[in-house]
Amino acid sequence: MKLTPFHLAIPVKEITTTRDFYRDTLGLKEGRSSDHWVDFDFFGHQLVIHVAENTPEPDYNGVDGKSVPVPHFGVVLEWEDFHAFAKAIQSKGVEFIIEPYTRFEGQTGEQATMFFKDPSGNALEFKSFRDFKQIFAK
Repeated sequence: MKLTPFHLAIPVKEITTTRDFYRDTLGLKEGRSSDHWVDFDFFGHQLVIHVAENTPEPDYNGVDGKSVPVPHFGVVLEWEDFHAFAKAIQSKGVEFIIEPYTRFEGQTGEQATMFFKDPSGNALEFKSFRDFKQIFAK
């Protein structure tokens, strides 16, 4: 089956700061918009931020000795792209929930990962597998 872009719509508390974060901090290209929603090219996928009265607070789950926010979303990047992206957003002062590091080092599924929130509290994870063939390995 051919891999196609996903569409994800998320709630945000307000549009201006959150729009600036996705566009200016993460460097995403903006698409269509209105006064209460904005489309973004999220690494080839369609991410839409929608102003909503209620935005859920994440819970946390333990993974590799870290507290991982649930729910969260993000993309799997190529190894070099992950590290370049991490460096770019670090230089823009992004506050991390889990700073970029390599988890499961030397094991099946070894991956680089990082977690942070957008200004509306949505948790994002960006990751990369040293060996992409191990994305679903047990």
